[in-house]
Amino acid sequence: MKIYLNGKFVDKAQAKVSVYDHGFLYGDGAFEGIRSYNGLVFKLKEHIDRLYETLHTLMIDPLMTRAEMINAVISTLRVNKLKDSYIRLIVSRGEGDLGLDPSKCFGRPSVVIIADKITLYSEDLYQKGIEIISASTTKNHPNALNPQLKSLNYLNNILAKIEASLCGFHEAVMLDANGYIGECTADNIFIYKDGVLSTPHLGRLKGITCTAILEQARKMKIKVFEGYITRHEMYNSNECFLTGTAAELIPVVKVDGRVIGTGKPGPVAKKLLNAFHKLTRTDGVKVE
Repeated sequence: MKIYLNGKFVDKAQAKVSVYDHGFLYGDGAFEGIRSYNGLVFKLKEHIDRLYETLHTLMIDPLMTRAEMINAVISTLRVNKLKDSYIRLIVSRGEGDLGLDPSKCFGRPSVVIIADKITLYSEDLYQKGIEIISASTTKNHPNALNPQLKSLNYLNNILAKIEASLCGFHEAVMLDANGYIGECTADNIFIYKDGVLSTPHLGRLKGITCTAILEQARKMKIKVFEGYITRHEMYNSNECFLTGTAAELIPVVKVDGRVIGTGKPGPVAKKLLNAFHKLTRTDGVKVE
């Protein structure tokens, strides 16, 4: 495996950054998780746009244009001869001193691109659905660390993930400071009831897969609602499912011990997943 590291391709064992890199010391940086399907990188432009929005807010200049970043992703897949892959793109502020001050960082930011495989859920779980719980860890307040920043600081999500794992569940739903549903630790969340597909407002990460699912729902003439959602509404929904780059779309059949709908993956989730799979074959940038 070859890793893209600051403009060069190196072996995995040689893909190293300084221990003084502020991405390592402070989680000071941004990342994207991207998928390629049969030689087509799904919504690559949208991923790069989101990355650069995060970098702009963090005031990190990657010293690469968006076109150059796109070419770097494509080149990483070509070098590794991969058509179906999970791509992790990381930009950190780069090397500095041991202090917190970003202005003390010198040289270029670190840009790393890894093309590999990822499996969040086994195939049988897509057929029977998963059970999740509510986490006691509150989602970051937008004035503390805006959820739309896909930064290297994922401790908030990790703490909630630890809760889920210790309780024997695959995922946990995180609530915002007011008790409304935000998102899961690594996925966006949807509920469906009485012909309306609902997902939390933009107090959550603006997911690329989430947006794609919303677009497909609208094409199917399904009513869409983006706003405040409570756990009561989630418990009493007809269907619930999660979306994300790695997860794609996976049904949820039980939340906090409450059975969702019939206790089995519902027809709307299945219909949207089929539409999403069709979309991945047409919407993206070709590797070759």
